[in-house]
Amino acid sequence: MEKPSVKCALLAAMIAKHRWGTPIDQEHLLAIAAIEQHAYPTAREVFATLRSAEYITNKGNRGIELNNSEFGALADTLYHECHWEAFEIKSRLKHYEGWSQHDWA
Repeated sequence: MEKPSVKCALLAAMIAKHRWGTPIDQEHLLAIAAIEQHAYPTAREVFATLRSAEYITNKGNRGIELNNSEFGALADTLYHECHWEAFEIKSRLKHYEGWSQHDWA
């Protein structure tokens, strides 16, 4: 089994811990993500780039959180970049209301 990229590991941890209105700071996310400690410098860079992703809401010093209104873009990222199966994405992004129109292409 191929190891997930740092970005995908961070996103998986964010999805697992997602609660609307509760941002997660960098150190807490790195601690719970499935990444090895030697990958922390890379993870910090990825965290910084995630701040500007359309499916992330940047809360400044408080951290980042998933943007519920952009779950379609997050689903596409998980499918194309992280190689998650559609059924897994649907089971994890339960509050995404656009499944009936979602195009996986």
